[in-house]
Amino acid sequence: MYPEHVNQTPAVRAVDVHQPTPITPAVITPAPIVPVQPGALPSVASIVLPDGRVVTGYAINPVQPEPVAAKPPVSRAAVNVALGGVGFLAVCGGLLLLTTFIAALTALITQLIILAAVIFGGWIAVQIFSASGHKGGTTVNIRKAVFKRNHFHG
Repeated sequence: MYPEHVNQTPAVRAVDVHQPTPITPAVITPAPIVPVQPGALPSVASIVLPDGRVVTGYAINPVQPEPVAAKPPVSRAAVNVALGGVGFLAVCGGLLLLTTFIAALTALITQLIILAAVIFGGWIAVQIFSASGHKGGTTVNIRKAVFKRNHFHG
């Protein structure tokens, strides 16, 4: 069905080789620091240089940007929704098990009632049908009994 494997040398093909040209990274220059006027006037500072000159002026501190509040890796709302879903599944599973347990208990009680009825009914039937048979003992046949003034004279 399949052709037999034939050992042949692969055909020679012309191959073009391309050498990649490196991309020079972009030079990132830091943004210039723009001095900002302070809200209140700072005190005047004087600096003595090594050659003896005195430089007087205001010290301007560079403005520090506000720190970015660290965001949690997962939002709190997503965590709450996920926990709610897990809780809902646990409740549904528990309710399913509870209804299954109630159904099984009902079936068990029904079967016990039927079993008790069959056993008690059988006992009653044995009592009724065995009373007509002779069990031994004394049999008294009273034919001409006379009752006078509520007394028996045989």
